[in-house]
Amino acid sequence: MALIAGVGAALDAKGAHVDQLLSRRNVVGVGVGFKERGGQMTEEPCVVVSVTKKLPKAQLAAEDIVPQKLGEVQTDVVEVGVVRALQSHQDKWRPAPGGVSVGHVAVTAGTIGCLVRRGDEIFILSNNHVLANSNKAQIGDAIIQPGRYDGGTEADQIATLFDFVPIDFGQEPAQCPWAQNTEAVLNALARAAGSNHRVIAVRQTAGINQIDAALAKPLSPDLVTKEILEIGVPKGVKEAELGMAIQKSGRTTGLTHDRITQIDVTVQVDYDGQIATFSGQLAAGPMSQGGDSGSAVLTEDGFVVGLLFAGSYNTTFINPIQPVLQALNVEIVT
Repeated sequence: MALIAGVGAALDAKGAHVDQLLSRRNVVGVGVGFKERGGQMTEEPCVVVSVTKKLPKAQLAAEDIVPQKLGEVQTDVVEVGVVRALQSHQDKWRPAPGGVSVGHVAVTAGTIGCLVRRGDEIFILSNNHVLANSNKAQIGDAIIQPGRYDGGTEADQIATLFDFVPIDFGQEPAQCPWAQNTEAVLNALARAAGSNHRVIAVRQTAGINQIDAALAKPLSPDLVTKEILEIGVPKGVKEAELGMAIQKSGRTTGLTHDRITQIDVTVQVDYDGQIATFSGQLAAGPMSQGGDSGSAVLTEDGFVVGLLFAGSYNTTFINPIQPVLQALNVEIVT
């Protein structure tokens, strides 16, 4: 009971201070985990603050120093480096299982997560940035296996892009006629003046994401299999818990194992220069590298708990599977 109360208090502290902490220099993520002391993980819940680089206090302004406590809850500062969307086994597979190279025809390479079902139709589940090229793709675009980085070409098309949840980067093209007209007038004046500069009208958006996910529809059902390479067929879905042992099969690092080290993480992810904020995420240790994005994350006994989408050299970030399935209106094929 004390542990449950401690986790609850840490979740409350994280929720109350997440925006303030993310505004500090070098901070890229805030979650709830167990406090580490002397390199050993304790059973004391705390607010984990992820930073690109740990710096001596003398090199930080007072407002950028992470406090040792938030109320009665301890903090723990963890160096994770720059968190990036992960792109880049790698052969051609027919039928293709989860855990192997895949990608939009214009993307380097990511990973097939697993198969999902909507009604009687079967789909490949992976990330938006793997299958939909970070919002740049069109429904019906070619999905190839292996991905382009692994030698795949349009001749290796296995599916078409069917659906994706757009990533919110904090702004989108303006829909307001007044803003659009103002943009057109100002750009016409710039052209008349011989200027090469242009203005773009944009609409500010919430800028908070829960998932990085997309679906691809196989050209034929026999081109894919419900097995995940080195893991087998998923048994269903479970909710991730702090400290839970997990595994994944990915394009770059193959089969790896770790534990859920943080829950309810708010993290800022770099998509080739565009920053997207994700809330309600899971974190694990260094179980992935570039190209593993899209991997299904499972318990050791085979239940899917998340969809891997980003990471750094020592931390992996994961969408909880429940909002992924809900947003895309699908269920795991078992």
